[in-house]
Amino acid sequence: MSTIFPETLVQFGRFLRAGTLGRSIFLLLAGAIALLLLVNLSTFVLIQRTAAFNEQVDATWQLRRSARTVLLNIKDAETAQRGYLLTGQTSFLLTYDQSAEAAPRLLDRLAELAGDDEVGQASVEALSRLSRDKFLEMSRVIDLSRTGQNGQAISQVRSGRGKALMEQMDAEISTLDSQLGARVSAERARSEGSAVITIIVNAIAGLLILLLGAIVAMLVRRYLMDLARARADLDRVNAGLEETIKARTAALTRANEEVQRFAYIVSHDLRSPLVNVMGYTAELEQAGRTIDLQLTKVETVAPDLIERDAIIAAREDVPEAIGFIRASTEKMDRLINAILKLSRDGRRRLAPETLDIGEMARAAADSIRHQLEETDTAFIVGEMVPFESDRLSIEQIIGNLIENAVKYSDPSRRNRIQVSGQDLPGGWVEFAIADQGRGIAPKDHERIFELFRRSGRQDRPGEGLGLAFVRNSVRRLGGSIDVESALGQGSTFRLKFPKRLILDDAGETL
Repeated sequence: MSTIFPETLVQFGRFLRAGTLGRSIFLLLAGAIALLLLVNLSTFVLIQRTAAFNEQVDATWQLRRSARTVLLNIKDAETAQRGYLLTGQTSFLLTYDQSAEAAPRLLDRLAELAGDDEVGQASVEALSRLSRDKFLEMSRVIDLSRTGQNGQAISQVRSGRGKALMEQMDAEISTLDSQLGARVSAERARSEGSAVITIIVNAIAGLLILLLGAIVAMLVRRYLMDLARARADLDRVNAGLEETIKARTAALTRANEEVQRFAYIVSHDLRSPLVNVMGYTAELEQAGRTIDLQLTKVETVAPDLIERDAIIAAREDVPEAIGFIRASTEKMDRLINAILKLSRDGRRRLAPETLDIGEMARAAADSIRHQLEETDTAFIVGEMVPFESDRLSIEQIIGNLIENAVKYSDPSRRNRIQVSGQDLPGGWVEFAIADQGRGIAPKDHERIFELFRRSGRQDRPGEGLGLAFVRNSVRRLGGSIDVESALGQGSTFRLKFPKRLILDDAGETL
């Protein structure tokens, strides 16, 4: 076996050096495949850049919204302070105390979203300082009013100190909005530039492939004409060579059939190479079976004429290579279709309505009832809370998570899937989907939400897109998703959503 590979390389080198029609067609087809790979690579790069841009836009939107939430919380506190000064009712103080208690938490959330971003950090520091000064100013006014010094308290308000602080906070948030908006615009321009370059590359590659197809068709046509002239010459050969002529004619007939089949492959499959790569493998499989049939016949008649390398190449190497090509193209097709689905879903207009997660979970379980029975999985719906969101997005999220919980069952023990929900303070709801499957290692808790990334043993079908789609859908609904899991101990996915989905004029969450 150690000598087969070097000998194959030597024969292949001779084949490339020979000025034959087969070499020309091989090189042209190799060029077409290289162009197809270039198109696939450029499309993949564009998709990756688009995904990165979408993540940056989402992070920017979260940061801007968090800053606005800090400002609204302080305005609520200011309104409660003035209500107490005007009416003396202690109920206003309850609202003020709630806002004061929420302020540090909101500022911590803002700092977390800002991360290492210099612009965000500067704004967080400024807003933290202004928020602290504003609450100190309001606290002094309330203390004066509580001690009966209403005149001094009102004078303190009329001094304009509080108003100046609020104006500074408005200006700081406006500055943050403009800087982040400029950054998103710059990234959008880069993304659009990459898209234009990708389109140009694809167009040029497509034209080159068509040109290569035309050249191959011309070569095949010339070869067919040569075969026709050869048949005419054979008809004029001496009658005494009748048996030789019959043998040669039979050989030419077989060659003509092979060439005609090859011409059909070229003329049919090179018309749309960008979207029909699988056609190549189908026709190659057919050609392989024909060659195998011819080899079988020759083995029967004259086995000494066939080399062992040719038999191995025709019956083992070629089918194996075709299998790899088919698997790779099918995988690429699934990836592209899934990401296009993700992109289309991202452009779909949301439609809020009151939802029952328990009912959706039962419907999702019923749709895969046979899988639940095959894996001996118990399915339980616990306490639920209604909320308002987009039905189609929630159905896809719940269905995907339940299917994953069944797919990654642990054969060593019975699986159990439980769906439950609860109200959270501040107008939020949380839903948990817990299973007793094989679990996820802590180092992979974030990895599983990334595009094309999977964790653990790769013994289940999938392309690493489901949880990335789920996270994007959850974020678009204004929520968040986290996982709690350890290997061998099952997993719990926690979904947090606003109890009411509020949309802007474009159909996006506010």
